Amino acid sequence: MKKGLYFGVLILLSFSLMSFSCSDDDDGNPNDNSQQIAQIETTVESGTWRITNFNDSGQNETSDFTGYDFTFNSDGSLVATNGSTTMTGTWSVTDDSNSNDDSSSDDDIDFNIFFAVPETNNFEDLNDDWDIVSTSSTRIELIDISGGNGGTDMLTFERN
Repeated sequence: MKKGLYFGVLILLSFSLMSFSCSDDDDGNPNDNSQQIAQIETTVESGTWRITNFNDSGQNETSDFTGYDFTFNSDGSLVATNGSTTMTGTWSVTDDSNSNDDSSSDDDIDFNIFFAVPETNNFEDLNDDWDIVSTSSTRIELIDISGGNGGTDMLTFERN
């Protein structure tokens, strides 16, 4: 009887140890993008920016935003001005490991833009959780692969 009890305890202990040794992260390194996110936020918050490329599923629509200066404020507000026209929205930079977007990588960072405008407004096309392709002190390149039609959108901001 004691052998059966010891064997049962040994089996339970083995399963317990195996469950603690498993991880959701295949490479063993948790993804911590907080430093990179802070760096991107600091970069974009300094100065004004303009759109130098906006390609919506193969259509070059950069001219829709000609003359607009974009200001990314530290409070999360986004202001686009073109002379007497002002558009106000929101922006953020987030870790997309919790989102259901097109990326298969868990360590991507999303650049989120939102303008509360009707679908017919050109600024509605900017509303998305963009994946960051590259950033520098003067340029931010973003991409989004649409889940609906599979089209690829490209958006580039350059510092004024």
